[in-house]
Amino acid sequence: MDRKNIPTNTITRDVKNLAEPTGNIYESVVILYKRANQIAAAEKKELSKKLEDFRNERDNMEEVFENEEQIEISKYYERQPKPDLVAISEFEAGELSYRKAEGGK
Repeated sequence: MDRKNIPTNTITRDVKNLAEPTGNIYESVVILYKRANQIAAAEKKELSKKLEDFRNERDNMEEVFENEEQIEISKYYERQPKPDLVAISEFEAGELSYRKAEGGK
């Protein structure tokens, strides 16, 4: 999914449209919740990996330069759409695959 087309702030949505693919708003919310958690975990892992390079001990002059780089990396991730908005956009575009767990007694 191209994240450039995803809004960076919350927008009002019709709940009926979110419920259509599953036939139940609660099932849709669970799907969105799980996908948003996947996205957030992946972003956190990616950010941690990038910031790991800055954990080495350096002298003070280099720390100032590195802090600027850290700030830029952090600002990039702050500007990204929130995971729940990405999940909703994927869901509305039909890009999420999900299956209903078979329950039985």
